[in-house]
Amino acid sequence: MMSTVLIVVIVVVVVVLVVALFGVVRGRRVAAERRYQRELARRRQRAATEHREAAEVRTGRADEAEHRARLASALAERERAEARLHEETAVAHERGLADEDLGRDDLAADRDYPAAEREEVATNPRRVSSDR
Repeated sequence: MMSTVLIVVIVVVVVVLVVALFGVVRGRRVAAERRYQRELARRRQRAATEHREAAEVRTGRADEAEHRARLASALAERERAEARLHEETAVAHERGLADEDLGRDDLAADRDYPAAEREEVATNPRRVSSDR
């Protein structure tokens, strides 16, 4: 009878050891899975942070580019306005509507008036207009 009890005790001890061994192995596997999940979460967070930082940098670049584009557009509009102003001034000169911009001394010097007549032309604006 002792041998039967001894066999049962040995079988129970072996079963307990096998169960404990499987428990330890399973515990290690669960711990390894948890470590893997924590590392994965850390990597995800790092990747998300890097992408957000890259997005902020690119948004900043896009804002700067839009600002430069607005400036370029404003400069182009100003150039067009100045071109229109020059064109209108040219038309005014062609029509004789902007002679006051030409300067009286220049007009008098362009003509071959004697010195006394040039002074009179320079001091009398009607003389320039009446000579036409």
